[in-house]
Amino acid sequence: MTLHLFDTLSRSIRPLRPLDGKSFRFYCCGPTVYGPAHIGNFRTFVMQDVFRRVIEATGLPTRHVRNLTDVDDKTIRGAEAAGQSLSAFTAKWRDAFHADCAALGCRPPHVEPSAVEHLPQQIAMIETLVAKGHAYAADDGSVYFKLSSFPGYGRLSHLDTRELRHGAAVTSDEYENDKESVSDFALWKARKPEDGANFWPSPWGEGRPGWHLECSAMALQYLGETFDLHSGGVDLVFPHHENEIAQSECCTGHRLCEHWFHITHLLVDGRKMSKSLGNLYTLAQLADMGHDAMAVRWVLLNGHYRQPLNFTLDNLAGARSALARLAKSLAALEQHSGQTAPRLTPPVQPAWQALLDDLNVPKALGQIFTLLNETTPATVAPAAATEMAAGLRFILEETLGLTLPPATAESTASAPDNVRTLAEKRWAARTAKDWAAADALRAELAALGWTMKDGKENYTLSPLPGA
Repeated sequence: MTLHLFDTLSRSIRPLRPLDGKSFRFYCCGPTVYGPAHIGNFRTFVMQDVFRRVIEATGLPTRHVRNLTDVDDKTIRGAEAAGQSLSAFTAKWRDAFHADCAALGCRPPHVEPSAVEHLPQQIAMIETLVAKGHAYAADDGSVYFKLSSFPGYGRLSHLDTRELRHGAAVTSDEYENDKESVSDFALWKARKPEDGANFWPSPWGEGRPGWHLECSAMALQYLGETFDLHSGGVDLVFPHHENEIAQSECCTGHRLCEHWFHITHLLVDGRKMSKSLGNLYTLAQLADMGHDAMAVRWVLLNGHYRQPLNFTLDNLAGARSALARLAKSLAALEQHSGQTAPRLTPPVQPAWQALLDDLNVPKALGQIFTLLNETTPATVAPAAATEMAAGLRFILEETLGLTLPPATAESTASAPDNVRTLAEKRWAARTAKDWAAADALRAELAALGWTMKDGKENYTLSPLPGA
């Protein structure tokens, strides 16, 4: 059992095998802890979690390293505006991120280093780059990577067809994703008045590390000079990951990693997420609207990671319905069987194979629903029900990380599709506190002969007497 995954660098699907033959070592770019993470961030983290779960399900141990960026332009601006120390400010958002990850069912990384905790490693890396002629100090005490010293720059993002401008120095940690030129970038940033108390000593004077350097130093510390896989959102390919490759490989003389795994953007209602558009949702905001975290996880993983995924509130209503249906089907099969079985049973092999083939989660879920559509407890033998239930539990819960809700009442499960669709719309209206729409949809349900009883986490549907 080997996972085959698209590699951004080679532009091909390649098998994943550990370089040391023992465990699969990978690095994920983590959050910048200056505010709440939004669902676009969590599309990446959820897919990385599925990736890890699939790798571990093949029998390979993993070493998962994910950093916390707690010193950069954004964290310093936030701390200064809040009148807090950098550590107190970032700790608040670090804890919020951890809580969201737990709610979404993401396994914590084995190592979660922060940039501030690894300043000696970053300074040592800069010293090596300066000594090798790949970096230089400016008059103000900043240190820059000399892009002209690394001919391989641009191979990850295929920058060979773009304009590369050498010689100018970029000091900002923030880049536009569609920027078409690049210049020498900061490894160490000299202290400025707006940094407040957020500076540290170095051989070049007081200051702080550049954003790109942090990941290189921490990956080297915990995974070595060359590791198995590096992952992040597609927006990090250029310039962040290009800069990581340049500074890491010039420092060590070895390839940074064997495989690059990038997850494509999340859209909301067909548009790019933006504060100005009001579509940049956090998990807390969705919870206030009545949407649980497992429904969010379902939507975030229910699209191929290499294709843009469109997130809508209607999708969350559909996710709740799909999860309830799966819970009901599993409960029926398990009641019919009452035994145990191996995890990867024959009925779910097509779904498992879809996951091994470039993490095709939509295809895997399609295979699962096809299996359930073709099977009922009344038509399957107890032994087959045992195999199917065990396999489905393994794929859905262990591999995809879904926590299924309690099985819904029989009347709800047996309601016609048009009735269930109306019920989901009414539930969405109710959780959004659109009482007028909820009342109107309740009347439509009654006209079809059904009544809907609201619970705290779900609802039940029952036929009206005489209907």
